[in-house]
Amino acid sequence: MKRKKFLDSIKHKSNQELLKTIKETTEKLKNLRFDLYSGKVKNVKAINNSKKEIARMLTVINKKAKEEIKK
Repeated sequence: MKRKKFLDSIKHKSNQELLKTIKETTEKLKNLRFDLYSGKVKNVKAINNSKKEIARMLTVINKKAKEEIKK
């Protein structure tokens, strides 16, 4: 259910907002990886979830670009 809410929220954002969110999520992912290697993070799923969020946002951006090309 969380995934569906996340998808609904990003579908209505502009490409600039999505790129900004991707940048923030990438930074968060970098910090999570660093913390994992240093032994601070116990929740490995957070890393996988961040990667999946980035992939979903990139998919929405590509989908919007393809729709614009068709028009």
